Amino acid sequence: MTAIRACALSELQQDTPLRVVLDDVPICVVRDSAGEVFAIGDTCTHGAISLSEGFVEDGTVECWAHGSRFSLRTGAALNLPAYEPVPVYVVEIDGDDVLIDPTVTMAVA
Repeated sequence: MTAIRACALSELQQDTPLRVVLDDVPICVVRDSAGEVFAIGDTCTHGAISLSEGFVEDGTVECWAHGSRFSLRTGAALNLPAYEPVPVYVVEIDGDDVLIDPTVTMAVA
């Protein structure tokens, strides 16, 4: 499969997560304070909570329900109660389009 348009770059507000669903895969898309765009799995690995409803700070997204933080770059769970990582997707920018392939994840560090 190839990358699919997830949203417009102009739709992404700085440090504000956006939930998109591509081919039935929920993805949390974030544009950080430096302007870099990240895409990680949208479901907290501690519970079925949307990370897009959480808080972005210092390269992480925090689950609003229990406080677990995940690295936007690696998907790693950085504190309990979550200990499993979320998937990380490759992001391509084409003009104002944010493209993501929901079938390809990057290796988690």
